[in-house]
Amino acid sequence: MELTTRKKEILKILVDSYIATAEPLGSKAIAERMAEKVSSATVRNELADLSEMGYLEQPHTSAGRIPSAKGYRLYVNELMERKDIDGEEADAIRATMQRELRGTDQLIARTGQMVSSFMDYPTYAVTDHREVATVRRFELLYVDALSVISVVMLSDSRVKSTLLHMELPLQEEALQSVSPLLNTHFTGLSQQQMHAKIMNLTDQVAPESFLLLNRVVDYAADLLEETSQKQVYVGGASQLLKIPEFRDLDKAHDLMHFMSDSSAQLPIPAGDAPMQILIGPENVSEALKESSVVVASYDIGDGMRGLVGVVGPTRMDYAAVAARLSFFAESLTKMFGKAQQLPPKEEQTP
Repeated sequence: MELTTRKKEILKILVDSYIATAEPLGSKAIAERMAEKVSSATVRNELADLSEMGYLEQPHTSAGRIPSAKGYRLYVNELMERKDIDGEEADAIRATMQRELRGTDQLIARTGQMVSSFMDYPTYAVTDHREVATVRRFELLYVDALSVISVVMLSDSRVKSTLLHMELPLQEEALQSVSPLLNTHFTGLSQQQMHAKIMNLTDQVAPESFLLLNRVVDYAADLLEETSQKQVYVGGASQLLKIPEFRDLDKAHDLMHFMSDSSAQLPIPAGDAPMQILIGPENVSEALKESSVVVASYDIGDGMRGLVGVVGPTRMDYAAVAARLSFFAESLTKMFGKAQQLPPKEEQTP
C-alpha cells in the first residue's frame, strides 16, 4: 500500500491536532483542514489505510484514531514544520542563564532544572567523556616526614591534588625516586593497568617509597574511576503531573521514580549528533516505552560533552522542544567555549 501525499497530509493534520489537544480528530474536521477539497468518506478510507499501515492506532474501540510510534517517527522525520524560538523567548533564556548558571559544576547541575522551566516537561542533564581519561603527569610535593601532596594531571587537562598521610616516615629525597617511576610507568594507562603494573615494581623500591608509590597510584586510579562515571542531574520531574497522559497518578509516579532512582538508565546516545529523538519503543528502558525523549548535545571542552534531555509523552510538541533545546545547546557550547558568551542578541527589525 502506497503512502501517498494525501495520506501524509492527513497524518500531519491529525498529529498536529493531537499534539495540541490530546484528543483524536474526526474525519470531518480533517477534511475541513485539507488543502484539497475531499469528502469525509474519503478521509475515513485514508485513515483506515494509515491504520493498516501502522501509522495510526485505536487504543479503544469507541475512541478515535491517534498516532502510533511509527506515525510519530514519520512525522518527525518528514512532516514536522521546523520552528525557531522568537526573540522574546531567546532573551528570557539568555537572561536566566546569565543569572543562574555560574561555575562549571553548578552550571551542569542546574541546567536540567532551568531547561525544564522553559519546556514544561521533565529534563535531565549529563556530563559525558568522549574519550577515556588517563594520567598525563604526576607531581609530588613534600610537606613533612608523614605528609605528601600528590598532584595528578589528567589527559582531559584537569588537575587534581590531595594530601596523603603516610604511615612510615619519608625522607624528601624519596620523592626524587618515586616521581620518575610514576611518570615512566603509570601515565597513559587505565586503572586496571595501573594496578597490574605496580605489582611488578615491589622489588625495585624501598618499603617506605613503595608505600608512597602505592598510595599515589591508588589515588590516581580512583580519579580515573570517578571521571568514567557519567553524572546525571534530573530536573522538573513533577511537571509530569500537568500532562494529560499522566493523570493516572500511578503512571506518573512510576516514571518520576524511574527518573530519580534510575537516572543512570536515561538515554545517553553515542556519537556526536547534535540532537536525537527517541519515540516510545525506540527507548531501551521499559519505563520509557510509552514516552519520548529528545536529547541535545553541547561541547564542554577538554574531551567532554554535555547532554540535556527532555522526557514527555509521545504526543509532545517535538518542533517546539527541538527548537528550544537547540538554542540551549548552542548557548551552553558558547558558555563553555573560548568566547565565554551567549549567542548574540537578534537584531530587531523595524
